[in-house]
Amino acid sequence: MNDILDRLAEVIEARRDADPERSYVARLHARGLDTILKKVGEEAAETIIAAKGDDPAQVVYETADLWFHTLVMLSACGLGPGQVLAELERRFGLSGIEEKARRGSD
Repeated sequence: MNDILDRLAEVIEARRDADPERSYVARLHARGLDTILKKVGEEAAETIIAAKGDDPAQVVYETADLWFHTLVMLSACGLGPGQVLAELERRFGLSGIEEKARRGSD
């Protein structure tokens, strides 16, 4: 399953410096991190709204948009899905309460 995340991250990296007139990813990168973060926020809100509705297909659609834009954000930060998946792997089997206690967070 994470193979698609890796493949998508590779495409995002390949398009990062493409012509912004021809590539949506290049356009986002050219506009900068603030634009990318705004888009992640918009997609998160749309995902929340979809989840409150009665259409599972819309939830999947909006979540895919959110994940895509999150991958663009990771790219802009010099990261990829591997780091996030490694963190999830590290947390696997810990309760949320235990994981927060290890971080010293409330």
